[in-house]
Amino acid sequence: MREELDRGLFAAVIAVAAGLELSSTLKRIVQSAADLVDARYGALGVLDADGKVVDFVHVGMSIEDAESLGDTPQGRGILGLLIDHPVPLRLEDLSSHPASVGFPDGHPPMKSFLGVPVRVRGEVFGNLYLTEKRSGANFTADDERTVMALAAAAAVAIENTRLHEKSSNLAVFEDRDRIARDLHDLVIQRLFATGMMLQGVSRVDGVPDEALSRVSRAVDDLDETIKEIRHTIFALHETLTGPDSSARGRILTETAQASAMLGFDPSVRFVGPLDSMLDQLSTDQILATIREALANVAKHAEATKVDVIVQMDGSEAIVMVTDDGIGIDESGPAHQSGITNMTSRAQDRNGSCAIMRMGEDGGTRLVWRILV
Repeated sequence: MREELDRGLFAAVIAVAAGLELSSTLKRIVQSAADLVDARYGALGVLDADGKVVDFVHVGMSIEDAESLGDTPQGRGILGLLIDHPVPLRLEDLSSHPASVGFPDGHPPMKSFLGVPVRVRGEVFGNLYLTEKRSGANFTADDERTVMALAAAAAVAIENTRLHEKSSNLAVFEDRDRIARDLHDLVIQRLFATGMMLQGVSRVDGVPDEALSRVSRAVDDLDETIKEIRHTIFALHETLTGPDSSARGRILTETAQASAMLGFDPSVRFVGPLDSMLDQLSTDQILATIREALANVAKHAEATKVDVIVQMDGSEAIVMVTDDGIGIDESGPAHQSGITNMTSRAQDRNGSCAIMRMGEDGGTRLVWRILV
């Protein structure tokens, strides 16, 4: 059951990161929440800056039945309580709460209730509601934790959409960095923790072979999910129309073009305000270095994975390219010829370049720095 819950949660968050249209993304989140906690009905109310409901997404009730109830709920009763006090709320019986105002005529009966705020970094974007647990039992603390994770993912989706609507300037890129970090903190860290717990099962005596096999498959699924989420996090750095002429966009285009010769997609991560700090010449130098570094990996490393990090550290731009290949011979001619051009390029900008072997088993890391 825990494995099924985690799979459902991961699938919902991946849908958020995939950049789907907001209303369909929120619909998927509400449906996933209802499925995961076994609720008959689910809804998500989106709030504006004044705390008013501006959108209301629901599942479990037909369109015809919802239309027959009249206007979209505007935050009275229990819904209003969650807007005014955005903390998780579990109730055995909605009607018994002092804030309850009842339902309009024709509304289906609802008794058990679970509501959580849709928030990230302290900012509330709405509330996620689940009612009528199908088993007839009450919602549990585990249900609450699961729904809170989905609500946080919904907040990321809403915030990302609002950022797109506001502008496409530097602020968007910086906010996308924050969104990417939120997805990392909310999802990838939990995936790692879950994977480590599952791997611990293999060290327990007496576990049946069939169970061990299922655990192994689950861990493999987690690894693939982590890769998918990382890929979508990187995509958050692009504009709606794809890579643009910004430093980030050009770097993403360059690394994407390297996929064909590498045989796989290199991972890319940005740290710091690149687009506000890098001029055209610095960006060109960084692109040339990344291009040469990835070409060297493709020709010599026999690698299956490459990580590219481009970072601003004060007035210094740093490019780090790490592969898991056979490892470079630091005293050999290939090392000397491979580093010459990149070293010269760095020294022209008062920088440095170093290539090092990661360990006895192989792996190579390039660290290239310039002043901007």
